[in-house]
Amino acid sequence: MNQPTEQFLASAKTAVTDLNNMAATAMSGFEKLVELNLATAKSALADTAAQMQTGLTAKAPQDLSAAAALAQPMAEKAAAYGRAVAGIVTETGAALSKAAEGKFADVQAQALANIEAAMKHAPVGSEDAVAAFKQAMSTGQAALQAAQNQAQQAVDAASKNFAAATDMATKATKAGKAK
Repeated sequence: MNQPTEQFLASAKTAVTDLNNMAATAMSGFEKLVELNLATAKSALADTAAQMQTGLTAKAPQDLSAAAALAQPMAEKAAAYGRAVAGIVTETGAALSKAAEGKFADVQAQALANIEAAMKHAPVGSEDAVAAFKQAMSTGQAALQAAQNQAQQAVDAASKNFAAATDMATKATKAGKAK
């Protein structure tokens, strides 16, 4: 059988497997979000029912303060929910990024190997063109690596900012309750 055809079929099979694995990772993240949302909805429903029950059984205005006291735990639960969502999204995104980077590196290495093999058969006198091509490939790889590093820094910064905002919201709720 033809070797390039076999290589193409093997590459296509690997690509389909990789895409299936990435889809499974994305679906797993989605399932985690659905489970979190269901658990949060159930908890919120129970908390609301308890708060309404407390409010309806109040016999004096002072008794309503017990219902108002439930606002603090709800704010903390909302902050915890936000952290959980951010954690799931970050975890799933990191897994997908890692898989994509690994596959990209494999494809890039295979392409470079194919180019190297093809350049061995380059006509005499084309050494300068081959060197320029290799330099362009090297420059492209460096640019891609820099872009990946910047993207990772942006994700890290966004995660830190989200955590800080959640912390500030929780502290502000506690401070409001203390007054």
